[in-house]
Formats: sequence, C-alpha cells, structure tokens
Amino acid sequence: MERKQFIETFSLRAFSDPVIFNSRKKKGSIMLTGKTGTAAVAGNSCVKTKTGLFLVCIFFFVACAKKDALVDAGDGSIITTDAAIAIQAPVVSATAEGSSETGANEEDLLANSAFSSTVKITFDGLSAAVENTVSGVTVNVSGADVTVQSTVAGVAYEVMGTTTDGMLKIYSDKKYKLTLNAVSIKNNDGPAINIQSGKRAFIALNGVSNLEDGAVYAESTEDQKAAFFSEGQLIFSGDGVLNIAGNSKHALASDDYIRFISGSFNITKAAKDAIHTNDAVFIDGGTFNIKASSDGIEAEEGQIIINAGNITINAVDDGIAASYETDNTIDPYIVINGGSINITTTGSGGEGIESKSVLTVNGGDIYIKAVDDGINAGKAIYINGGNIVSYSTTNDGIDSNGTLTVTGGRVFAIGARSPEEGFDNDNNTFKITGGLLIGAGGSTSLPTAGVSTQASAILGSGNAGTVYSVLNSDNEEALTFKSPASFTTLLLSSNKFSPGKTYKLVSVSDISNASDFNGLYLAGSFSNPTQVSGFALTSIVTRIGGSVGPGGR
Repeated sequence: MERKQFIETFSLRAFSDPVIFNSRKKKGSIMLTGKTGTAAVAGNSCVKTKTGLFLVCIFFFVACAKKDALVDAGDGSIITTDAAIAIQAPVVSATAEGSSETGANEEDLLANSAFSSTVKITFDGLSAAVENTVSGVTVNVSGADVTVQSTVAGVAYEVMGTTTDGMLKIYSDKKYKLTLNAVSIKNNDGPAINIQSGKRAFIALNGVSNLEDGAVYAESTEDQKAAFFSEGQLIFSGDGVLNIAGNSKHALASDDYIRFISGSFNITKAAKDAIHTNDAVFIDGGTFNIKASSDGIEAEEGQIIINAGNITINAVDDGIAASYETDNTIDPYIVINGGSINITTTGSGGEGIESKSVLTVNGGDIYIKAVDDGINAGKAIYINGGNIVSYSTTNDGIDSNGTLTVTGGRVFAIGARSPEEGFDNDNNTFKITGGLLIGAGGSTSLPTAGVSTQASAILGSGNAGTVYSVLNSDNEEALTFKSPASFTTLLLSSNKFSPGKTYKLVSVSDISNASDFNGLYLAGSFSNPTQVSGFALTSIVTRIGGSVGPGGR
C-alpha cells in the first residue's frame, strides 16, 4: 500500500450492525456511501446523514499503520494571500541542559604574566643571528638550526627573518613568550618549531609568518609530531597571521593543550591532523582556514571548547573530534558556545563534529556537509541555541548514540535515504522543549512525548531544491527551509505548533529580501504559496507520514 493513501474501504459499526462503505473524496472531505446511507467525513469528524446512522469514529490508516489523519492531502492549489507572509523563524528557548563550560583560565592570559628580558633571533637564509644575551639562557646556532636552553623565568623570544633550511628548538624550565614577527622557517628534515618544554608558551603573532616541515624527519629520541610541535601548553594571541604546512605529520600539535585567543591561522596542508592535542583545544577567537588529510581539529584525550572564532575546515576524516574511547577515566566532550563553524568532510568515515562522550551546543552558526554523520556523540547531544545545518550525504544528519535534547536554537538536520535519518538517537530519549527543528531524511527517531513540551509533526516526502514553509490557520509562518536532498520523512517542531490546531505545508516559488543560513530561512517574505498538504496536530507528537525507527550508529 502506498504511503499517504487512504484505504478505500472502511468498516464501520452503526449501532450493532457492520456496514461497508466506499469512499470518494470531495474538496476538504470524504464521502462514504453504503447500503444504509451516506456519511460526510472532514478530518477526524463524522457527520450523520439521511438515515439514523450514529458513527462513533473513523480510523485512517497510512502505510498500513495507524497514524493521524491528514486534514487535506493538498491539491496543488494556490493559497491567495492579501499581504505578504513574513518569515520570522521564531524560536522560544526552554531551560538549557548539558554543559555551560567555557574553559576560562586566568593563567592563560598574557597580561597576567611578565617577561622582562627579550632575546632576538633573526634567520637569514642558511644562517641565524642572536641578540641580547640573558643570564640563564643559552642559544646555540648551527647554520640556521637554532636551539634555546633556558633555566630562568621572565624571558621572551622574538624571531624574525627567513630560512629555507633551518629550525627553532626550545628547552625551558619556566613559562616564556615567543613572538613570531613575520618569520618564515622551513625545515627539510624535521619540525620548523620544536618545543621540548612542558611549560606554558605564550605565542604572539605579528605580521605574516610561515612554518613548514620536511616530508621525512631525521630520527630522534624526542617527540616531533608536527611542523609546529610542543610538549607543553600553547596559547596563541596577537593580530598576525600564521601559515603552516605539515608535510609529514600533523601541522600543529601539543602533548598538552592549545588555546587560541586571537590571530589568523591558515593550515594549507596536513599529512595527518591539522590541529592535534593530547589534552584539549580551547578556541576563544581567531580565524581558521584548515585543510587536513585526517582530522581538522582533534583532542585525543580531552575536550574541545569553542567560545568564538571563524572556523572553516576541509578534512578527509572528522572535522572536529574529541575522540578518546578506550579509557573510562577520560571524558572526551565538546562544548560550542559561539563562533562560526563551516565543515566539509570528504573521506568515507568523515564525520563533521564527533564527541565520543557528550556534545553541547549553546550558540554559534554551524554548517556541516559530511560524508558520514554530520554531528555524532557517544553519550548525549544537547542543543540549547545557535543556527545549525548538519547535512550528511550517506548517513545521519544528527546522531546521538544516547539521548538527544533540544531546548532552543534553529536546527536543520539532513540525512540520507532510509534507514538514515535527519535526527537519530537509537530509540533513546528524544526530548524537545524549545527551538526550531527540521529533520529531513529517509527516516527519523520519534520524539519522546512523555518528556517533550513542544509539539512536533512527522510528515512524508519532499524534493531537493524546493522551498517549503509551514503556515498556521491564519497563514502565519512557523518555519521555512530548502533541503539539498530529496527526503521521504520530515520531522518538524516549532513553538508555533499547538496540539488541536491545523497547519498547511506549502511550497514557495519566490522569496523577497531572503536571508537564509544554508537552506534554513531566517527572514524574508513570500506571497501566494502552493499547498502541498494540510495536517492537524492531535498530540504533542503527531505522526502523519514518513518512517520512524532506531537508525544506526
């Protein structure tokens, strides 16, 4: 039996006698004709005609399963509007859940540390020069290979100039400041900068600096995992630009954590991850353009917190990943509080954002186009704010292997054909208390009615590239979107939805003054849309069409 097709024969009971009726549709109703009379049915109601029939109820069936009735299947008629319909993308937020952590640390602020001595290092081709010797600091120069050894506090290093076959290595017992002052360092057999110190390093960017490692590293007993590598914390600030090409391993890596406060970072190449840490990544600001042969940003054994910044990632594997999963004492979670994030993955296993633990989104503009899941978390996903478009070409748009909670924000999740889903949480609790949700795919997980306080509807199929909108009975807009892929299941939820009310799904041919976020419309206006279907919300979760299921992982 085809989806969204009414069964043409209804078995009704008039008092104690079964009567078989045949149906024929009229505009806005269904006429049921039988041996003892005719009944007109509109929506879920029954009307007695001619004889003394007392019709208790009529059950409509869709796709051979009990579902709520369509008010009107839609006949492609034009809805004439007296005035233009405004797109408002309204959102009401409920109490936020998940994490509100920012990762702030007063010790990571450069202003809270003093550096009274400065050692200057200037690269010049195949040589380097050193100025301002400081007691307790030894600088060894061999050609353009510079090695710093320090046992004292309060020292700053400023490097400048250019070398095509050199490197900077630092050993320090104390925290220090390193200013990259329009320096270019290429090392043909190892990292361009190799910090063999576990202490905090404040990296200040001034001008445009370039770092590039060799395709093959010389053997060493020390770690040398990236074109720019550090054993300790790296804290970046300044208004300069840092370009990194990682030809052998990662482009930028720390065995501790990395914090980005400001600056521009262009990772033009990474043989492995573009940015890789053992412990954590904190992004408080800055601009990032990242290309990677593996992950774009990975915290191997810790967390990732993004508070601000403009981040563009093109990665073969995951875009952003907190990935550790073999030690229960490590919690690899992700918190996104703000910023602009644009991720494209190209490899067969490349997910947009992956947390092996919990993922919380409190704000920001996030666009993902991924081959695998757009967004994935091992334990739970909480969405409290932001504008999110997460599109998977072969898997789920948003996939939680545990619970999924939406309290706010605008979320557009696009999955692939069945059984892949727009929203997938493996039949765990799917809680909706606020926000605006659009899930398009081959299927969807079913919101949990017992804990959800905002109504949702599950409808049937639609076409790629068509602009769809949902209007209430007064032709006020609830949500408007354009999917990049065709879908057979559509999940919708809005604060404009109320059980007991009726709505129209319409297609829109032209939008004036349109403002959209990757197919999620935020503003504009349209007139005279074409009705696709009408539906009634009979409960907090109303299924009219489409497919529901547990999905995959």
